Amino acid sequence: MEVHDRVLADLGWSSFFAAQVSSAEEEHCRPVRVMAVHRGMVAIAGPELECLISSHLPNSLGEEDRATVGDWLLIDSSSLEAQRILNRASLFKRRAPGDGRLQLLAANVDTLFIVASCNQDFNISRLERYLVLAREVNVKPVVILTKIDLTDTPERFCNAARRLQPDLQVEPVNARDPHDVARLAAYCGRGQTVALLGSSGVGKSTLVNSLRGSDSIATQAIREQDGKGRHTTTVREMHRLDHGGWLVDTPGMRELQISDAATGLAEIFDDIVLMTLECRFTSCTHTTEPGCAIQAAIEGGTLEPARFVRWQKLATENDDNTASQAERRARSRNPDKRR
Repeated sequence: MEVHDRVLADLGWSSFFAAQVSSAEEEHCRPVRVMAVHRGMVAIAGPELECLISSHLPNSLGEEDRATVGDWLLIDSSSLEAQRILNRASLFKRRAPGDGRLQLLAANVDTLFIVASCNQDFNISRLERYLVLAREVNVKPVVILTKIDLTDTPERFCNAARRLQPDLQVEPVNARDPHDVARLAAYCGRGQTVALLGSSGVGKSTLVNSLRGSDSIATQAIREQDGKGRHTTTVREMHRLDHGGWLVDTPGMRELQISDAATGLAEIFDDIVLMTLECRFTSCTHTTEPGCAIQAAIEGGTLEPARFVRWQKLATENDDNTASQAERRARSRNPDKRR
C-alpha cells in the first residue's frame, strides 16, 4: 500500500482527488492519470500500470465529459475500462476557431509556463490572452522568454512582459542550455504539473527537451523572414522531468478564443475595470460620452490607448463566445430547438 501511495503521489495524486473516491469504488476501481490523448484512446499511468485504453466514458453528456491530458480517471480494476473522470482542480480549454467546438487542453495543472520568444514573434496581445486563461482557472502563470541568445536587448522583452501584471514571474532562458533551464526546476518538483502554452516557433519543444535532458521531441527551424515556425508537437502529452514533476506539452496555437473568462479579464485588466466604475453612465461605451473615466485616463496619459483597445477586443470576444456557449447548452437541453 505504501508503494501504491508513493506512485500515485509521484503522479500528482493529492487529498483533493482521494476525497472523491467512495469506499465502494475503492473495492473494484483504481485511479490512473491520463498521460496522453490520441484519437479514441488515452495513455494512462498508475501503480504497476502503463497502457492505452479507450477514451469512452459511460453516461458522458456534457462537452467537458471527455478525458484530457492530466485528468484522473477511475477505471475498473479487472477490465481497465474507464468509469468516470474525477473532479478537476483546474481545466484549460478553448473554443476552436471556426466551428466553436470546445477543446480541452489540460487538466489539474499547478503552473502555466507561457512561452514567448525574444524576436519579432513576441506579442503582447497573445501574452494577455494566456494570462487571462491562467487567472480564470486560478493557475499560477510564469512567462518564459526564449531565444535570449538571439537578441542584444533581452531586458526589453522582460520589462514589456512584467508590465502586464504586478508581481508576474518572468524567466528569460536560453532553451538550448540545460544549466540555464535548470532555474525552472523550482516549478517542477515531485508530483507538480506544469503546462506549456505558446505559439509555434517560440521554442517550446526545445525547452521540453532541455527540461527532460533529452532530444526526443522533434524541433523545426524558424523562418528568418517572420520568425515563425511550424507545429512540432502533434499530441497533448505529459513528460516526466528530472526533478520529479510533469510537463504538459500542447500543439502550438496561433489563436486562442476565450469564453467564460470574466474573472480572468477582471484580474488582468483590473485597472481598466476600476476606471469603468467611475464613468458617469453605467452604459458608457467609452467613446464620446461625457464623464467617461476611460477617455479621461487616455487623455491624461495614465492609460495606454493600445491597452484599452486590447481589453475591449478580449471583453467583446468573451461576451460573444460565452453567449454562444450558453446557446449551445440550451439547445442540448432542448432538442426541439435544434435546427
